[in-house]
Amino acid sequence: MNTFEEKQFNIGELKGISKTNIDEHLKLYSGYVKHANLIREKIETLSEDVLGNAFLITELQRRFSFEFGGMRNHEIYFSSLAEGCKALDEDSELYKKIVTQWGSYAKWLELFKQTAKTRGVGWAILSYDPSSEELLNSWTDEQHLGQLNGAMPVLMLDMWEHSFVADYQPSGKGQYIDDFFENLNWSSVENNYNQAVK
Repeated sequence: MNTFEEKQFNIGELKGISKTNIDEHLKLYSGYVKHANLIREKIETLSEDVLGNAFLITELQRRFSFEFGGMRNHEIYFSSLAEGCKALDEDSELYKKIVTQWGSYAKWLELFKQTAKTRGVGWAILSYDPSSEELLNSWTDEQHLGQLNGAMPVLMLDMWEHSFVADYQPSGKGQYIDDFFENLNWSSVENNYNQAVK
């Protein structure tokens, strides 16, 4: 069984989002990696008696979905804030796809930001669906409920309170969303898209 490795992210100074908030947020990500590994180890041990440990195994498997989702979602999120802000290249395939589907980048951005303002905790996600060959905006409750089956996440915006309340307060959710896009490294997002369409 492989061990999930904690990734490192070179995140410099960000507009609106403090270093303290990022450092605390990275500790949370570290916990997801740790617990995803611990749960797999525990399931492997308990699987020596599957029937006898059926309840424990199924509950741990449910919990694994939460920890694994938290791990992978944060890796996409932090990668998009690492290595400095880079604008979306208007000659890129991702930009062209957004314009083809929504008519303009501005229209897509308006819709995505509105999705991010969904009440509750979760993630605003731009995914690529290889079956329909379309980009899809969606909201995922928590981090493992409602992800689109078969779709590959391209861009993920963390909308749990821990990602913004320390810097923005609850009433500043909209400003956090705006600042996220001011800080975004679109080359990371473009890379995710290019990998998804292969």
